[in-house]
Amino acid sequence: MISLRLPPAVMMCCFALSACNGATSTMPTGSQDPASIGIAERPGASTSKIQHVIIMIQENRSFNDFFATFPGATGATSGYYLEPEGKTYKKTPITLTEGNLVAPDFNHDSHAYNLACDGEEYQYPPKSCGMDGFNLEGTDGNNPSGTEPYQYASPSSIAPYWSMAKNYGLADHMFQTQGSGSFTAHQDLVHGDTFYPDSNCPTGQGPTCSLIDFPTQDNNWGCSAKQNFPDTKTQLLTTGGNYLTNKGPFPCLTYADKTMTDLLDGAGVSWKYYTPPYKGKTSGALWNAMASISEIYNGPDWKKNVSIPETNIFTDITKGTLPSVSWVIPTEEDSDHPHGTGQIYHGPQWIASVVNAVGKSSYWNSTAIIVTWDDWGGFFDPVPPAFIDDQGGLGFRVPMLVVSPYVKQGTLSHTQYEFASILKFVETNFNLGQMGSASYPNDDKRATSIANMFDFTMSPRKFISIPSSLGRSFFIHKPISYAPVDRE
Repeated sequence: MISLRLPPAVMMCCFALSACNGATSTMPTGSQDPASIGIAERPGASTSKIQHVIIMIQENRSFNDFFATFPGATGATSGYYLEPEGKTYKKTPITLTEGNLVAPDFNHDSHAYNLACDGEEYQYPPKSCGMDGFNLEGTDGNNPSGTEPYQYASPSSIAPYWSMAKNYGLADHMFQTQGSGSFTAHQDLVHGDTFYPDSNCPTGQGPTCSLIDFPTQDNNWGCSAKQNFPDTKTQLLTTGGNYLTNKGPFPCLTYADKTMTDLLDGAGVSWKYYTPPYKGKTSGALWNAMASISEIYNGPDWKKNVSIPETNIFTDITKGTLPSVSWVIPTEEDSDHPHGTGQIYHGPQWIASVVNAVGKSSYWNSTAIIVTWDDWGGFFDPVPPAFIDDQGGLGFRVPMLVVSPYVKQGTLSHTQYEFASILKFVETNFNLGQMGSASYPNDDKRATSIANMFDFTMSPRKFISIPSSLGRSFFIHKPISYAPVDRE
């Protein structure tokens, strides 16, 4: 891995932006931060009180877009952008408005990540990351994005999320594993990274390659697409920063090392992957990581553990059949994914409905609900990645909420996390061992566990309900849209 130090001017810029909302945090180091609000170091704390972990994955929002003004968090109400001619810094105001869940679909692949960092689209890895090129990313594939990525949502427009953050826990230094889009992000949340599945880079391109961005054949990938779209390819990023277009494997993947589901199956720990239907009765491949993992899709786990539709989680909560580990994937309209005007979104209400269902059930005292967003969606964020390596990481900040009876009210963690931090918590909690090996080092070895957001010395807290205009009945009975997922 290649680490790059940020120029002092960039660091000073970021600290200035952080001061915009009165935040008192410093740049994290990756170690547990005893100064974080509501958090104390608890070496060796047992996580045995958690018997159920629910990982809810939302779409395409930077931390700053949703929590720019959250008290104590590192956020900014203004940012910087690069003028293409002369690259002059200019300050642009960000307007706090209602309804900012409706926004353009900004480009958010690895090229957009590079542009947002320093304005150089094809530099892998970026030489630096000044967080000042978000206006260069583009919109809906090609149109200039201008200053629109610098907007942020008002607290009232995402009130359930703010309620969870205030009553439970919020992390303001959760970084994407890779500065890329949804396809690899959802793999990262199951596998920890996207190192080339058979660990054989094209000749002369090694020693490591990572899948990056999204496959060819828009929305027609995953193992089920093999018959109709056999020529679909993935993209690779190699050691030394070479981007190889269409040189990766067909997206029905066989990882050389273990996924989280391998560890769970091996230990006899129950799991389910709740996901919406897509195009009839199959499940959407882009947001469904399991649809692109061969051993899952072509094995018994597909019928046993992949649960369609996603609202089946309500049934399992009611019947007392909730598994030990769950992933929950939203429909497009419940995902927070930005698109044009005239569309209705229920992302905060969707998350609140599941949280409230658990909180009012017998599962509450033994459950941890973790909510995160798969990528930054092109939205501005003032904090540069904690480090930059030659496999596309780390990406930008995304929010993470942790709801549990063992999270103190108002917990705000400034610890540096990445997606594998969630998986590391699961590994430790259920004594699973680690996915990575000496030959194939998953990022669960590098990541800091989110365990320090919990206090297992306390008695379980009484559930504080999340106010929401919609409940489980709405989501169970609404018509199935079969809307295609995004291309990034």
